[in-house]
Amino acid sequence: MFGPLGLSLAPYIKSSRTLSKWITPFATWYANAAGYRKYGFKYDDLLVEENPEVERALSRLTLREQYDRAYRLKRASQAGVLHAALPKEQWMPASEDIRYLKPHVEEVVKEETERHKWDTVVVERK
Repeated sequence: MFGPLGLSLAPYIKSSRTLSKWITPFATWYANAAGYRKYGFKYDDLLVEENPEVERALSRLTLREQYDRAYRLKRASQAGVLHAALPKEQWMPASEDIRYLKPHVEEVVKEETERHKWDTVVVERK
């Protein structure tokens, strides 16, 4: 799927036990090496907010999710100003790094494609 979430091979890899067994350790290492968890971010906090689909998806978050996201962004900003990662106990554990925004973005993209199909429909008289 192209768009704000980009191309993903995850469904194909998850469907194959062998591929999943080989790729999962590398994916875990890569997520830890990326460093965003050291600043308390979740993966979806890194999506580009200027994208119209992501903007609409952000507006659909619950108040609690919006507050948590703003808190993570402010806390990471403060850590960036101090030029130091958060203390180890404040890092985002892998178990809590869930894709909270992805379902909303996918829903917005589906709505946009449906809207585009309806906008370009050709009506013919018989």
